Formats: sequence, structure tokens, C-alpha cells
Amino acid sequence: MVPKSKGFPVLALVLLAASCTTMGTNTGGSGQTGTTSPGWTDSLLSSMTLREKAAQIVWPSVLGDYASGDSPQWRRLTQYIQQEKVGGFTISVGSPIEVAAKLNALQSMSKVPLLFGADLEAGAGFRASGGDFVPNAIDLGGAIVFPPEMAVGATRDTTLAYEQGRLTALEGRALGIHIAYAPVLDVNNNPDNPVINTRSYGEDPQLAARMGVAFIHGLQDHGMIATGKHFPGHGDTGVNSHLALPVVTVSRSRLDTVELVPFRAAVNGGVGAIMSFHGSMPALDSSGVPGTLSPKVLTGLLRGEMGFRGIIISDAMDMRAVLDQFGAAEAVKRAIAAGIDVLIQPLDVSQTIDAVVAGVTEGRYREARLDSSVRRVLETKRKLGLAQSKLVDLSALRFLVGDSSNVQIARQVAEKSITLVKDSLRQVPLGVPTARVLSITVARRADLPAGNAFNAELRTGLPNLRTEFVSTEDATLNYPRLIAAADSSDVTIVSSYVGQSWDALTASAPQAFTDFVQTLVQRGRRPIVVAFGNPYLLQQLPWVSAYLVAWGGFPVSQTAAARALLGSSAISGHLPISIPPYASRGRGEERAARAP
Repeated sequence: MVPKSKGFPVLALVLLAASCTTMGTNTGGSGQTGTTSPGWTDSLLSSMTLREKAAQIVWPSVLGDYASGDSPQWRRLTQYIQQEKVGGFTISVGSPIEVAAKLNALQSMSKVPLLFGADLEAGAGFRASGGDFVPNAIDLGGAIVFPPEMAVGATRDTTLAYEQGRLTALEGRALGIHIAYAPVLDVNNNPDNPVINTRSYGEDPQLAARMGVAFIHGLQDHGMIATGKHFPGHGDTGVNSHLALPVVTVSRSRLDTVELVPFRAAVNGGVGAIMSFHGSMPALDSSGVPGTLSPKVLTGLLRGEMGFRGIIISDAMDMRAVLDQFGAAEAVKRAIAAGIDVLIQPLDVSQTIDAVVAGVTEGRYREARLDSSVRRVLETKRKLGLAQSKLVDLSALRFLVGDSSNVQIARQVAEKSITLVKDSLRQVPLGVPTARVLSITVARRADLPAGNAFNAELRTGLPNLRTEFVSTEDATLNYPRLIAAADSSDVTIVSSYVGQSWDALTASAPQAFTDFVQTLVQRGRRPIVVAFGNPYLLQQLPWVSAYLVAWGGFPVSQTAAARALLGSSAISGHLPISIPPYASRGRGEERAARAP
């Protein structure tokens, strides 16, 4: 059973006592863990100028990397805090210690505590991973990285979704992050969606609702705010909103029975924040503006009809879906008028703050409208105890982040998610250990981890393993050499990292790749295809006899897929999506683990 969430208003603050220091730079109170009185928010709000209020809801992005004190990056961050007086930041990639140290330094510069949000869809390690050392592709470690959400959907296990939320909160708060821009509540019912894809729990709105609420409860029961995204639904799109404006042309009744189902469940489950969709839904607003800029969507539907009282966060304000129609300044004014509380990743911080102020002075919205958003931000800081304790303990971090017990939970999710969609010749698990096995990895050249963990695990049970790497950018690849290698092997495994949703402009595999796999089939090589990227790849390779979906290319999923092929672990995943017309939702052949 998933424990019932206590909800955002009474977020667990026990973590703060363990992970925060009260030395030197607290902003008030006795230094004890807990929250200040509600009067703190009222007093602070009444003391702010109009521009200081506007700055509280503008959150620029910052890398979690090292920056020297005299670098342009650090001078810019200092300006954001000391001159512009921004209210928070969105944190991007870096190593755990550097992220935490940097956030402590930023907090120390700010008179008003800062709120830090981050895209933690796949755990704290999705942003706080040490990366890979070039040219050896050495994994430098970091926080825990879970498989993508669709992998969790393939397990159908809400307890695992809750555990992912719990560990994301514990590790994320230890790093100094307060808000996770997760979970994705979009119902991915469009196989051509290039931007959501495996980031969603699947195409079943009820499954997405159950898994999403479990994750939210796990996160918020352990001191971090969850953000359901992208309201009112980014799943049925074939357009990447980073590049253009998606339009979802479905009826209101369809929205009520599909897209809105997980969001209603999240609101009812006490989710603390909602992120908006940079896309148009004519059934909700016939004007054609994206949801981020629509009063009908945010104020009418989300606030009014659904009763949401938390923070409404914009998707990144540097995306073309909101910029192309109106430009940056006008988009900002429309977003605030529509009901947005926090603007993340603006093109220009100072100009964005000026635009928020101009919206008031031009009569586009009243100062009271701005005050309501600032109050939500300040109240969040108060309830998280940041007015008393805003720094994290760097010495304690090493014993909280990347803990081996946390790793085991991520491995359990990955192993239970592996889905054998097709195995018509009963090739899985693999045969005798002495077989000559060829493992071909197909990925972008920059994807340094691709195939590393997978092949390393395969080699533990297959001493005669041969590996090859195929770059998707290499149009002159010597495929005949690979075909010859397959001809001299007993088993050929083709692992595709093509179409991973967070780095793909298209979900489709290159034609040269599909032609290569078809040639292997025609020559009787019976390739086993493993999808680490786009799970809909079967649509391009319907003639393969064995198709295994691992859902993501993170090392934990690579190891799980290799163990499944070796028979070291059971295969029990079931598709949370359909792959039309070749596989229906729920499909998945099960295999027992071999006796050790």
C-alpha cells in the first residue's frame, strides 16, 4: 500500500533537521527546525517594492558546475541575486557536491531565502550526476538515476513509484533543491510524440493518475514539492514545444476522459505545484494561444473548476511555442494575466522583471494579482523552514546521496520494467554461455554511456562477447563489415538508443539503420532488438523475431536489460502503451529467472 500523502501544506520537515545547517546565514528565527509564523510572509511582502515583488517570481537557470568567483557566470549570478533580487533558480546539471556548495553560496548572497527547482523526472541524478570522463567514458558517480517514468508504468507498481518519489526528495533536499519539476502527468497516446514519449507513465490515463499520485505522495511526504506537468496535457502532440506551437485538436469530452484525468487526481492528492503546457487546445480556448498564456486554461479551469491552490509554474519561457507569437515581453505579461505564479528560464532576467512590472503599470493586471503569486512563493519558503535554515550540510551529503540502498531501489524498478514485447522464436533468455555473441550499439556519438553497462553485464555471462558501436551521425558506416561480423556470430543483439525523448528532435530511427536490421533478418541472423530509446521502434522493425524494451539508456536500465537477456533476473514488464498495429497495451511475455 502507498502511504497516504500528508499533502503540501504540512510537508515533512524532519529532513531539514538532518540536512540543513543553522550557522551564520539564517534569515531569522531561533535556528531551530520548523516554520516561522504566517506573519513572516505578510511582513516581508509589505516591505517589498513593486519590482522586488516581480523579481520573486522570475527564476533564471543555473548550471550546477564549478564557477570561479571572478568568472562571468558567477558575476552574473551575483547580479541576479544582489541587484535583481530574484526569488529562485532552476538548477541544471552538475556533480552532487558542487551543486550543493553552489546553492549554499547562492543562498548566502540572498537576504530573502531562495527557492530552487530542478527537473528531477528520473531522480536527483537526472541533474546531479557526475557525468562521464572523456575520453575513457568513466562514470563519475552521483545521485541516483531511475529509469524514465514509462518504465515505472511498465511495472504497474505504485509502491515503486512512491519509493522513487521518496528517494528523489531525500537526495534532492540534501542537495539544497526544494521543488521537483516532476512527475510528468501527460498521457502519451501519440506514438509520434518526440518530446514526451518515455517521460510519461503511458497511454492509460488511470494508470498515469495512480502512478503520478504515488510519486507525488512519496516526494511530498519527504519534504520536497512535486510539480505535475504539463497542464492540461502534452501527450497527444507530434510537435516539440521547444521548437514550435503544438495544437491538440480534441474535444472537451475527450480531454475530460483522457488528458485531464491524471491532473485532477494530482490536484485532489495535494500536489504542490503544476507546470503549464506551451500548446494550444481549441476546446479550452479558441483564441489559439498556448495554455501558459490562457486565462481560460489556468484561472478558469485549473484554479476555478479544478480548485487548485498551489503554485502554477510556467514551462521554460525561452521556448519557441510562447516566443514566436508574441515575443518575450508580451508573453510574460500574458502569462501573469493568465495566472502563472512563477516564470522559469527567461530569455533575459532584467527585461522579464521589467515586463512583469510593466504589466501592472499598463493596467494589464492589478498589483494585487502579482501579490497573490508572490505570497504563494513566500509562503512556500516559510513552510519549508527556509526563513530559519536555508543551507545544507555538505559533510552529511555523502551519506545521503547515492547510498547503496537507494541504488537497489532503482535497480528493482529497472528490472521489473523490462518488457519482452515479442519473442516468436524463444530466443530469450540467451542460450549457452560459450555462444559467440555480437552486441551492436546504435547511438549518437555524444552518448558516451551508451552500451557500456549493457556490454559489461553481458560479458559476465558471455566470455566470447564481441561489441561494435554505430554512430547515428555516420552516413558512411561500413555496414557490410557489421553484416560479416553477424554472419560469424551465433547471436546478434542490436541495441538502439535512438529517439530518447530528452535529446531527440525526432523519435524515428535513421533509414540506414532499419535497412541494416532488415538485412540481418533476411540473412537469417535473427537479431534480438533492444529498445533503450524510443519504445515505438517496433513500428519500423516489425519483421524482427525478438523485441525487448528497456525504456531508457541510463546505466541502471542497461544492466537490467543485460540481466534479463542472460536469465539472471525475471522478465515481468507489460507495455503501458500500445505499439500500433503490432502490440496492444498490456502485452509482455514473462520469463522466470534461471536458477543460479
